[in-house]
Amino acid sequence: MTKLAKSLLCCVALLASAGTAGYAADLAGGPQIEYCQVAGASELLLTQGVPELRAEVVQLMDESVAVSEDPHWIFSARPAFVWAVEAKAACGKAIGYLKASYRDEDTLNKCACFHSRMVEYMN
Repeated sequence: MTKLAKSLLCCVALLASAGTAGYAADLAGGPQIEYCQVAGASELLLTQGVPELRAEVVQLMDESVAVSEDPHWIFSARPAFVWAVEAKAACGKAIGYLKASYRDEDTLNKCACFHSRMVEYMN
């Protein structure tokens, strides 16, 4: 066997022995990182009417858009800009669902969570 073949075989053996120690990029089944400790359960879910809920989500999105476009936060060492971009995306998805009168709990929770993280890093 050539040296290259032996090296490849050794690498394959090492990767195979790693088993479940390496997780896929989406971390499915892997350790879960809790980003929303500051947000907890979203109060958005308590809002009864879809029009009222949409107004609240639009407000969160507008605030997130403002921060994501502000040079002060874009060039800041604080991660407020990163969370603003995440909140903008999550709130936009939630608004899309609400346009169809569907309350998607996951996107609503993410919207509230990411917005609260943004505000936390702004203060």
